Amino acid sequence: RWVLNLQCKGSRNFLSALRRAVEVDLQDKDKHKSQGLYLLTTGIPDQETHTVSAYLAEVCRGFDLQLHISLFSVAEDIGSSGIMPARYAHPSETAIAFREIVQAANGRFHWFGEAGM
Repeated sequence: RWVLNLQCKGSRNFLSALRRAVEVDLQDKDKHKSQGLYLLTTGIPDQETHTVSAYLAEVCRGFDLQLHISLFSVAEDIGSSGIMPARYAHPSETAIAFREIVQAANGRFHWFGEAGM
């Protein structure tokens, strides 16, 4: 029941959230053999792909960390509210960007759309 009370909030500052997860939440990363981060998203990060990829390549080099991304794109419109997000890209452009990002992070990319996976 508590899930029904949850609401989306926050920003789309992808790199800031990623830094927090890696530098604060994974403080004991040296004690574990392998760790993974899972990103569930519906849109492209607000930072440039090469910036995010470079950061992940640097972070993942020291230990076995993988970033796995699941992209959910139900429709190719801007949004049900008609408000354009801070950074917009066509779903296929978004998928290409996330594929590049997960390659830098030794992870996997999954794209879910209306037709399935």
